[in-house]
Amino acid sequence: MSRLLIRGGHVVTMDPALGDVDGDVLVVDGRIAEIGPGLPADDAEIVDATGTVVLPGFVDTHRHTYQSLVRGLLPSCTLGEFMSTIFNSVAPAYTPELMRLGNYVGALDALDAGITTMVDWSPSETPDHADGAIEGLRQAGIRAMYAHGMPAGGQWWYRSELDHPADARRIRAEHFPSDDGLLTMALALRQPGNVVDEVAVRDWGLSRELDVRVSVHTAMRSGGATGHPVRTLHRLGLLGENTTFIHCTTTADDEIAMIADSGGTVSIAPYVELVMGHGLPRITAMLAHGVAPTLSVDTVTTSPGDMFTQVRMALALGRAEALPEDPEAPFTPALTHRDVLRLATVDGARACGLGDRTGSLTPGKAADIVLVRTDSIRTLPLRDPAATVVTSADRADVDTVLVAGEIRKRGGALAGVDLPRLRAEATAAHEDILSRAGLTSRATGEKETNS
Repeated sequence: MSRLLIRGGHVVTMDPALGDVDGDVLVVDGRIAEIGPGLPADDAEIVDATGTVVLPGFVDTHRHTYQSLVRGLLPSCTLGEFMSTIFNSVAPAYTPELMRLGNYVGALDALDAGITTMVDWSPSETPDHADGAIEGLRQAGIRAMYAHGMPAGGQWWYRSELDHPADARRIRAEHFPSDDGLLTMALALRQPGNVVDEVAVRDWGLSRELDVRVSVHTAMRSGGATGHPVRTLHRLGLLGENTTFIHCTTTADDEIAMIADSGGTVSIAPYVELVMGHGLPRITAMLAHGVAPTLSVDTVTTSPGDMFTQVRMALALGRAEALPEDPEAPFTPALTHRDVLRLATVDGARACGLGDRTGSLTPGKAADIVLVRTDSIRTLPLRDPAATVVTSADRADVDTVLVAGEIRKRGGALAGVDLPRLRAEATAAHEDILSRAGLTSRATGEKETNS
């Protein structure tokens, strides 16, 4: 039996029955056993939490993890430019080994920032690419939902008549024979419009055959994803609690109500949606219908890889939606810092189908725990631990990260990672991908031209 005692922290449980506690968290065999002040150490390993906020790990509900190897490639692009560059050049340049390395680097990036659970929205050019992506997640030791996607070619994305790759059945059988491990499976499907209705029916049918969740990009200003696909899915009888809808910036109110009635969930990526022009996140409308807009990084080609950025963007945007047109009218926003912290933890876990396993510090749940320092110049002095996390801290303040009780970061450094070697591998891979893709400028992602 393994025992670990996190001692003397400001514990933000995100469990309404427990609230905040100044005290300790006891972890036994990878699960939270007890929370309270002055817990006996007995034979437990001690993690000194003095001067930290102890909270559940963040949950990132949508990330194209493999793109870590082209970080910063498109810092100020439009959605159309992103899709053209990634679909036509970057994604086809990845080998299975590059998929493994990209997912390994991307998952470590998430862990370093206090993200303990993520949804990896992953293309699969071949079965070997899928195997590589899964291996990268496994090597990093993160809790992840691997969302199996399709190749990047246009024939898969524009009124496509191609069904989701049948290799999903092999992946379910070989890699995910049960749902009890750190890694679970979903299908990364395409919305109606990207596929014809008959394909949507068969693809959602595949998700039910395999008993896995669905993650789907839906209703954005551009990029071939406009229209009202939720209405179509409702008409086809495909809505359900197993589906997470991504972005939804042009989703109509009646469609949000349909998602709510079906028990479905939503993932937004506020930073990317504003930079690329997906549209404004509909935070207030979703919350009014009882749908929690969970938070995601999306892609580090454009966005920072941490959730501190996303919770701040969500808080600012959600409150800005309450600004009245009349400048003399009172400003009465409802969204608070604790609300967005919930979106990034409890609600995110539910959107992954893992609400009974992670998302809050609750006895019986997995010990997915983050310690954020409150004694840096960025975070001192401490008044409200939750406010410090949401408004002041950043990844440099993430001191310790545990996933299922295993320490993945301690003392501000990733555990068991040879960073100089990994840096060299990632840099070489970056150059290899750019060469294969015919891209020469790191700053703009523009293709090489002859003049």
